[in-house]
Amino acid sequence: MATRKPPAKRATQRTAKPASKPDAKRSAAAKTGSAKAGSAKADSTKASSPAKPRNSVELPAPGSKAPAFSLPCDGGGTVALADFAGKKLVLYFYPRADTSGCTREAIDFSRLRGDFARSGTAIIGVSADPVAAQDKFKAKHKLSITLGSDEKHRMLEAYGVWQQKSLYGRKFLGIARTTFLIGADGRIAKVWPRVFIDGHADEVLAAAKGL
Repeated sequence: MATRKPPAKRATQRTAKPASKPDAKRSAAAKTGSAKAGSAKADSTKASSPAKPRNSVELPAPGSKAPAFSLPCDGGGTVALADFAGKKLVLYFYPRADTSGCTREAIDFSRLRGDFARSGTAIIGVSADPVAAQDKFKAKHKLSITLGSDEKHRMLEAYGVWQQKSLYGRKFLGIARTTFLIGADGRIAKVWPRVFIDGHADEVLAAAKGL
């Protein structure tokens, strides 16, 4: 009689328990805390960063004392604010000698030089051109006014006319066309920023006569 074999024992398989999922609330809190920390760090960086300098340039205001200057001028001499103590002075700044706009402006002031003189007012035009260029400019157009040369830009900066300009998308430093009328007391009586050339010399003359 055949003997029956006992049934084989089934292998017991232990199923690993799935890792417990992180608590959603704890995860959200961790993310929030991380975001706050990042924000605080960014704010701290902003606070410690130096403020960017302003591009705007302030012109000397009417009533303020005109900044002193002494410049080489056409003809090889010098011209200074002190030369006009007790007299009125028109001080006009132009971008470049012998360009179209600057030529028209210089011719207009030269044309009215006698009228300015009768009102006790002198005229000086100033640019960053060298003296040789001013001499050539004056001779070419038969100008009768004094032309000062400020190649180092010290006076231009003192009067706030050496500014950042833009042309065809290119930025550069240059002279902003500006005119000052200085009274006999050495104080600025009137300022013309962003000058429009047509009729400007006549307008300045009228102001000088009324001063």
